[in-house]
Amino acid sequence: MRAIWMFLAAITTPLVAASGAFAPTALAQEKEIPLTDSPALPAAPVADKRPHESTLHGKTLSDPYFWLRDPSYPVVDDADILDYVRQENAYFDAAMKPHAQLVETLFQEMKGRIKEADSSVPQKDGDWLYWVEYEEGAEYKKWYRKPASGAGETQLILDEVAMAEGKDYFRLAELSISPDGRLMAYSFDDNGSERFEARIRSLDTGELLPDVIPGTLSSLVWTAGNDAILYGLANENWRTDNVRLHKLGTSVADDKLLYKEPDIGFGVGIGKTAADNYIVIATGDNETSEVYLLPADNPEAPMQLVSARQKGREYSVDERDGTLYILTNDEHPNFRVATASIEAPGTWKTLIPGSDHSYITGFSVFRDYFVLESREDGLDQVDVRQYDAPLTPGRIAFPEATYVAGLGDNPEYHQDKLRLDYESMVTPDTVYDFNIATGKLETLKVQEIPSGYDATQYVTEWVNLPSRDGTTMIPASLVYKKGTKRDGSAPMHLYAYGSYGYRIAPGFSTTRLSLVDRGMIYAIAHVRGGDDLGRAWYLAGKTDHRKNTFNDFIDVAKGLIAKGYTSAGKISIEGRSAGGQVMGAVTNEAPELWGAVLAGVPFVDVINTMVDETLPLTPGEWPEWGNPVTDKAAFDYMLSYSPYDNVTAKSYPPMLVSAGLNDPRVTYWEPAKWVARLRATRTNDATLLLRTNMGAGHAGKSGRWGSLHEDAEEFAFVLTQLGVEK
Repeated sequence: MRAIWMFLAAITTPLVAASGAFAPTALAQEKEIPLTDSPALPAAPVADKRPHESTLHGKTLSDPYFWLRDPSYPVVDDADILDYVRQENAYFDAAMKPHAQLVETLFQEMKGRIKEADSSVPQKDGDWLYWVEYEEGAEYKKWYRKPASGAGETQLILDEVAMAEGKDYFRLAELSISPDGRLMAYSFDDNGSERFEARIRSLDTGELLPDVIPGTLSSLVWTAGNDAILYGLANENWRTDNVRLHKLGTSVADDKLLYKEPDIGFGVGIGKTAADNYIVIATGDNETSEVYLLPADNPEAPMQLVSARQKGREYSVDERDGTLYILTNDEHPNFRVATASIEAPGTWKTLIPGSDHSYITGFSVFRDYFVLESREDGLDQVDVRQYDAPLTPGRIAFPEATYVAGLGDNPEYHQDKLRLDYESMVTPDTVYDFNIATGKLETLKVQEIPSGYDATQYVTEWVNLPSRDGTTMIPASLVYKKGTKRDGSAPMHLYAYGSYGYRIAPGFSTTRLSLVDRGMIYAIAHVRGGDDLGRAWYLAGKTDHRKNTFNDFIDVAKGLIAKGYTSAGKISIEGRSAGGQVMGAVTNEAPELWGAVLAGVPFVDVINTMVDETLPLTPGEWPEWGNPVTDKAAFDYMLSYSPYDNVTAKSYPPMLVSAGLNDPRVTYWEPAKWVARLRATRTNDATLLLRTNMGAGHAGKSGRWGSLHEDAEEFAFVLTQLGVEK
């Protein structure tokens, strides 16, 4: 049994008065034009300017909004800060109030495309079939199982609805069943801070065990004896740098520390090999990794190092019959697969070499075969291959020319059928079983859209557009209503992320139909910084190549304009987290192109964040962005693009910026400071809104309807700013 089966959750659902913080008269001192969006709106909040300077590498930076960072963080209790944030929320509410009916219309549209009473396809794991269900109207899931034999009752093993009752936020982070199927470990967060509490329940009786582990930030992995779990605690800087062993029925204070990572930039993860023989302890940052193995039946045995860390080398490990299978980028950026014996784990022999054309994105070990997942020219490939013929392709054929496909939930070491997930920009999420013996795909479930959906009424395209360097073509995925004119008249919504080698896949979304059905073209810019076209595509957008990401986004927009898909000023743009950084950079660089901007929890205060090693993510982020503390060149480069530091006196497009007060990834003060500086510096009065979730974190509101309502608000903002018919 594989330890984690969270994949079962993949049912398709749309993830007072001021006290000195600001003064109404301050704006007039900044500029003559009032920052009001209409006569009906109150004056926008204006943050105080409080002198603050820092000097690094001979450069002194002024940060008058530094005070918006609460020194007690992660506790935020400063009265001035809370007053300012609440005033911004009140201003957001006032600005959106005239559009309340549109928000409600969009919300009901989006909700109508979701099957409220829905369930995942059951999957066998050991002696049981597991699945999850949404009840009619419910925000959260219920988790079930029944005997695979068919003889026995259905058992409710976890009720998220009950757990979330009365809470503004709830997130189930981890659920792990013991090898014998009798115990369940799980962890949850009820404020968005990503500090999880782990508990254990008897599935025989339904009773909670007395074991409670607060502050976890890791997987929960069972030992083979069903009597202990491995986990990691968040340290004082909100990072996981440890692995601990908890024996059921003992005090958490007595838990044994099995591993402690000395490098502050490395994070530690825990898992199991496919056959459940070994517990895997993996440590690393964004470019270097190191793996240790522990016998699953003897977790207190000495750990076995697979291969010592080498800067820039990443690898992961699985095991079958005493042979280790290693996926690594040591010889080629697009990765190779190597083997080694358990006795000599550091001696690697190539099984599948790296390729310029094929980027290996995943490798899964099963008893009788292995599965190679790759991407060629941006298109997903899934190969089922034999151990005695590893280079012989066994590619699964999918029905469309452009799509997204990969392994779904496959918890067992031996499976005659492989569970697959498939979708495209016009094809709803589809769950397949692939029969290993016959090579046939069996459709198990197609996402149902209750309000109706006709795929023939939509068109999807993959378009390559020239970059400014004259040699690189940047792809974009498009979806739009059939009959949309190519005369520049169509409005467009353009999305991007572009960091960490993470791809925004051109998959299906019921939510985006509310834009597309109103005549908008929805586009995804596959910019460098993601790994859409291979590992080199990612590397070309990180550290000292970061500006390629921003330039690519602008070049995609200009290329689509040149081809008649849209026009300047008719493009709304969106990015979240690191994608929010892209939004900040491109609004500084080319504000005239954008008709509206959605910046979700945006990473925009780059310098101040990346010099502060006490923040949860900073040390581990240095390989991705560069280390401005020790490297002057990195500092100068970051400073040249940091959205917050490069706000200037110019006209900016309408913007809706979101934040989470409890966000440990992009702290609330980054978007708050950015909005404050924009208000004080820009030369126009376009709508500028900040919405801060006071009881949530990086992902915004929890629950399927809460998050959907936020989507509706954002799309209402886009539609009204672009003047698209309601």
